[in-house]
Amino acid sequence: MRLTGVMPALVTPFDEAGKIDFGKFEKLLAKLRQDGVKGWVPCGSTGEYNALTAEERAAVLKFVAGFADKGELLIAGTNAGSTWEVIEHTKRARDLGYGTVLLSAPFYATPAPDELIAHYQAVLDAVDVEIVLYNYPPKVGVEVGLTVLDAFVDNPRVLGIKESSGNLVRAIDIRARYGDRYQLSNGSDDQTLDFYLWGAGSWICGPANCMAKACVDLVNTIERGDWLKARDKMQVIYGAMSSLESGKFVQKVKYGCELAGTPVGVGRRPLLPLSSEEKAAFRKAMEPVLG
Repeated sequence: MRLTGVMPALVTPFDEAGKIDFGKFEKLLAKLRQDGVKGWVPCGSTGEYNALTAEERAAVLKFVAGFADKGELLIAGTNAGSTWEVIEHTKRARDLGYGTVLLSAPFYATPAPDELIAHYQAVLDAVDVEIVLYNYPPKVGVEVGLTVLDAFVDNPRVLGIKESSGNLVRAIDIRARYGDRYQLSNGSDDQTLDFYLWGAGSWICGPANCMAKACVDLVNTIERGDWLKARDKMQVIYGAMSSLESGKFVQKVKYGCELAGTPVGVGRRPLLPLSSEEKAAFRKAMEPVLG
C-alpha cells in the first residue's frame, strides 16, 4: 500500500443511548468523500477503540469496509493492551478485508524496545497483513523508537509510521536514517507543514472528521510545491489544530463535526461533553476554517 493524501482517523458516532449510530456514520463518510479524502482509518484513538467492545470494533470495521470504494485506502486500527488481543483484532480486520493495520504500542504495558519488537513480530507471524507503526507516546507511555524501526528495516510488510509525538526532530531523524524506506504519515496535526517538509507523504488525520476540505486543500497545495501558499493555509487551520492538541481532542473533534453539519454525538465516558465555555472557545477557533 502507498499511503497518500488525507486519511481521516475516523470518529465513532454514537446515538443518545450511547450505541453506535451507523446512520450518522454514513452521512459523515459521504461528506468526507465529497471533501476529497483518500481513504479510511477506523478504530484508532480518535475512534475511541479503547471504549468499544470487540464486537463493536468488528461492526465498525465491517461498515467502513462496506462503504469504501475501490481505490480508497483502508487501514484498520487494531491496537489493544496485549499481544494476543492485538492478534485477535488483526485477524478479524483481515477477514473483513483490511490488508493493512495501524498499531501503536500496547497501552498501559509500557513495553521495552525488545518487547515491542517481539510484539510486532508476533503480529506479523500470526496474520498476513502489512503494518503502519504508530508513535503516540502521550497515549501509551512509550515511544516506537528508532531501535524498533531498525529491527524491521528489511521487512517490507512494515510500511511506515504515523508520527503523533509532536516532535519534529523525529521526522528529521527518520528521513536522515532511513531515506525513503519508511513511509512517514503525519499525525502531529499542528505541525503538518513542517512534517511534510521533512518527508511526510500522507496525513492520518483526526481533525479531518470536522475540517476535511481544509486539510485536503492544504495537502494538495503542498504537493503542488507552493509552500508559501501552503503556509497561509496552515495559518487558517492552526488555531483549531492548536486547540485540539491542547486537550479534550476527541470531544472537540466530535463537537467540530456538529459545527460542520455532520453531528456524531458525544464521546463515551469517562469522556464528558464539553462545557458551554469550552464549546465557545473551540467554536471561535474553528471560525476561520468554517468561514
